[in-house]
Amino acid sequence: MNILALDTCTECCSAALLYQGKLYERIEMTQRGHSDLILGMMDELFNQAGTTISMIDAVAFGRGPGSFTGVRIGVGVAQGIAYARDVPVIPVSSLAAVAQGVMDSSDAEYIAVAMDARMGEIYCASFQRINGLASILDQERVCPPEDFVVQSDKSWIGIGTGWGEYESILTDHFEGNLTKVSVKHYPQASSIIKLAQREAEAGLLLPAEQALPVYLRNNVAKKKGEQ
Repeated sequence: MNILALDTCTECCSAALLYQGKLYERIEMTQRGHSDLILGMMDELFNQAGTTISMIDAVAFGRGPGSFTGVRIGVGVAQGIAYARDVPVIPVSSLAAVAQGVMDSSDAEYIAVAMDARMGEIYCASFQRINGLASILDQERVCPPEDFVVQSDKSWIGIGTGWGEYESILTDHFEGNLTKVSVKHYPQASSIIKLAQREAEAGLLLPAEQALPVYLRNNVAKKKGEQ
């Protein structure tokens, strides 16, 4: 299956193309301009692969959580392509993509992902490696860092920007089961493709109208005290 993937959920903007079994990828760190940047990245990928967008079989995308604007851009671009090309979409969790990226570059088995959600909160979930892929063990949620506690005595690796903001609080709550903390990890389109392949093999391909964002916060435009 030829899969185009994109992620604009964080300051790490990325696109990837799996075409005839070969992976092509573009990544750029930026605070703004994701909508223009992601379109240019996709053009570069098709040029590099020597193909066109007409050859893709599905569009995978980071569906959040993450930046409200970034998540919305990614969903909109993915949905537009899927409608135009009449291909299905594959939504992938940005937290799972972070965990997958670490699993691909290490032998980590258990990963606690915490991304800074601002307003004194984190987006978080815990994952286990199963057949080389990040599999969620609990539920994704947004909460104060002191509420992120894994119910397991396994050896955990703490990953993500939330650990940079709240390392002391999070470390205390893992009660000595933490072996490593690494802050600068972001969801990337190459990891989204790997997770999207699992979804596709399970038949979890969705029509374009079901390309929906996951914000976790119900009132993303309001300040914390107004929610």
